Amino acid sequence: MTIETVRVSSRWLELREPADAAARSAHLVEEVRRSLPSLTGRVGGSGGGLEIHDLGCGTGSMARWLGPRLDGPQHWVLHDRDADLLLHAAANPPGEAADGSVVTVETRRQDVAWLAPEELASADLICASALLDMMTADELDSLVASCASVGCPVLITLSVSGGVELAPADPLDGDVADAFNLHQRRATAGPDAVRAVADGFAALGRDVIVWPSPWRLGAEHAELVAQWFAGWLGAACEQRPELDAAAGPYRRRRLAQVAAGTLSLTLHHEDVLVRPAPPAKT
Repeated sequence: MTIETVRVSSRWLELREPADAAARSAHLVEEVRRSLPSLTGRVGGSGGGLEIHDLGCGTGSMARWLGPRLDGPQHWVLHDRDADLLLHAAANPPGEAADGSVVTVETRRQDVAWLAPEELASADLICASALLDMMTADELDSLVASCASVGCPVLITLSVSGGVELAPADPLDGDVADAFNLHQRRATAGPDAVRAVADGFAALGRDVIVWPSPWRLGAEHAELVAQWFAGWLGAACEQRPELDAAAGPYRRRRLAQVAAGTLSLTLHHEDVLVRPAPPAKT
């Protein structure tokens, strides 16, 4: 369950991309836009524009979402340990920037949990999505230290925060949610990751904003909800085998509701913006 061992399918990432796009905080993007003008004079990978590093990029959905919301030429450096996902990301780059400027990409196959600070040193913005809750406490500490050393803004979206709401409610929902959260905490920071990262950056003197970014899914997201539910319930039963007896009927009830278009899901995430470090006094 650490970032080193979890491998996600391109189909899962394709399914979740529209839900992710709808959930991410537009408010924090405006904060990012306000943070960037003083940095655009730095020479980035696009010849004077912004150099943006996306950690654990998957199929490149963060670049496709954020790139068109920022002005100016951009060069995205996409980091991931999965070569197949990097190929997908390179083949599906973002469109133009908000002002029509060119956006380019390059890919780097790397374990983002242990990036050396020098590998991010030229970044004007560092971002990630759906990453933190898959990392261990040590990996989070390493990530915070490497990102903080650069001094640029850091935007990390869609970290699971532990809250799940299914409608209509079922008596088993709470037990499954609690077991799933315990399962995540066995090997990773899970729903505690956002607080750990926010505290880590704050301890280094950085200003941190945490903003809610829940998935709100309904009948139009049936395949996504069904896949999410299968993984959620499976992990819960692995954590608490005594749930197995009730899990079969519960699964059938819920999947029947998904098929009928009567189940809705709110899955709570949080976005984190770490504002750039203030200039050093001379």
